[in-house]
Amino acid sequence: MIGLTIRQMRYFDALARHGHFGRAADASAISQPALSVQIKEMEALLGRQLVERAARQVRLTTFGEEVLLRVRDILRAVDELGDLARAAPSGLSGRLRLGVIPTVAPYLLPRLVAAVTRSYPALDLDVRETITPRLLDELAEGRLDTAIVALPVSEPTLSEVPLFDEAFVLVRPEAEAGDPMPAPDQLSRMRLLLLEEGHCFRDQALSFCTMPTARPRHGLDGSALSTLVQMVGAGLGVTLIPEMAVPVETRSAPVAVSHFPEPQPRRTVGMIWRRSTPLAAQLDGLAGVIRQAVAPGEAPCPPTPRTTGTSDEGP
Repeated sequence: MIGLTIRQMRYFDALARHGHFGRAADASAISQPALSVQIKEMEALLGRQLVERAARQVRLTTFGEEVLLRVRDILRAVDELGDLARAAPSGLSGRLRLGVIPTVAPYLLPRLVAAVTRSYPALDLDVRETITPRLLDELAEGRLDTAIVALPVSEPTLSEVPLFDEAFVLVRPEAEAGDPMPAPDQLSRMRLLLLEEGHCFRDQALSFCTMPTARPRHGLDGSALSTLVQMVGAGLGVTLIPEMAVPVETRSAPVAVSHFPEPQPRRTVGMIWRRSTPLAAQLDGLAGVIRQAVAPGEAPCPPTPRTTGTSDEGP
């Protein structure tokens, strides 16, 4: 369409994501009236209404939803043109948008940032921490270049590279330190404190305890591992946390940490990116740098990339 600009398409994408002119304008670093003018110009060029304007919320019209799919394809292709220019043989440079799940970010990022800065001094790392479903959406929409998540993710459009494996440990009140380790089926009858729905670590913990994901709750659903550990210290129940979180989360809580006998519950943490990205070779090199930054307590994985879509287990 003659006259339709990439900038207008980015504004429209922001409006669709935020559902509000003010929030979309803030995210786009322009004024609300200016964004509204750009959307009206898009509608004039296309000859049809893109959004329904209400007092507190904006909804896409049916036509607007169809346009959004194509706009995101175009924006993703434009972003990949920029990636192609950045995919220099000398290595990564410029801005790299990295997503990380919350059960990894606080414990890995200090080592990761230091290692990446040493290896790629010209790289500007832009980190986004959120749950796996949002990271997958943002990768698909081209708003992230890569993400660190628990594998597998079972998305055929993404490539996976494992970074390391780590065990889950049991955290219980300090007074129970000498008690025998409960078996997985015993945990299902205890007051198990878990992360709220949407966190992949919650599903992994429930799977180990042979408990259904959609089960009646009688404990606490927390938004962070630190909340769960503090509640265990207060005597409200027990929880599972990844081993890398132990030094940070248990230092100020009266809790005991115990390892399960083999076979221990474990997860694989790895990097994912779009199979279509021109940065694939550079991201594989970045994965190697991150793998080398893993602490001795975590077991590095072999650097063999693989493509998702073969597992029936969720992230």
